[in-house]
Amino acid sequence: MSSAGIEIQLNGKPHQTSASTIAELAKELSQAPQTLLIEHNQIALHRSEWAGASLSDNDRVEILQVSAGG
Repeated sequence: MSSAGIEIQLNGKPHQTSASTIAELAKELSQAPQTLLIEHNQIALHRSEWAGASLSDNDRVEILQVSAGG
């Protein structure tokens, strides 16, 4: 992998990342893991699966940030 990293589709838009897993991507985006729902190539992932979910060029990642409200 080059220093530029890989290009994925993040929420429908091209995104360059040096992350190699979903967990690294969440950290790179400075998102609080407990507030995220992540879908990787159309598969919803539990937070416990993020570290084992490898990223490759052209992967599709959807990240939703949830918040409590009332």
